[in-house]
Amino acid sequence: MEKAKLSAGLILPVMIAGMALITGCENDLKDLQKISAKEVNKPIERYTDVDVIYSDSARVKAHMTSPLMLNYKVAKPYTEMPKGVKVIFYDKDLVETCTIVADYGIRREAEKTIELRKNVVGTNAKGETFSSDELIWDQGSRQIHSNKLVHVKMADGSITDGTSFTSDESFNHWILNQAKGDIHVNNEDFSH
Repeated sequence: MEKAKLSAGLILPVMIAGMALITGCENDLKDLQKISAKEVNKPIERYTDVDVIYSDSARVKAHMTSPLMLNYKVAKPYTEMPKGVKVIFYDKDLVETCTIVADYGIRREAEKTIELRKNVVGTNAKGETFSSDELIWDQGSRQIHSNKLVHVKMADGSITDGTSFTSDESFNHWILNQAKGDIHVNNEDFSH
């Protein structure tokens, strides 16, 4: 009988300890999941003073520099340039055709795009400048576009603003939608 009383007296404390242990495991599991989620969003690779050459068929197309580059290897891998980026484009003779600088950039591998944001300024060989909060370089189509307001200052001082923008990589052939601005016109062009 003493054994039965002893066993019955131990069951309650053992059950309470077991419940506490299970509850403790649940909290630990939740903490582990939180930590794991944070780790997934951390960069896998970190580079400083980055200097990248983009080429196609052994021809240099662009040169990109950035003070900091973070690579994320997630379901849709991407590379972030949180401290700014500069891209210089070249023609087939390695002559500089345009330059783009921005305070922030993100390259999306699957989409083959580089999104440039915050104080984005592009300059072409003619001296025209294109300013926006965002320009997107599509490496596949070899075009630059934006659905944000774009401010264009031409070499002659003319200024045009538009609600969206599309251009080739060198900013030579561009389209500005819903454009308005001040354009300088030579009177000789209208003398006929």
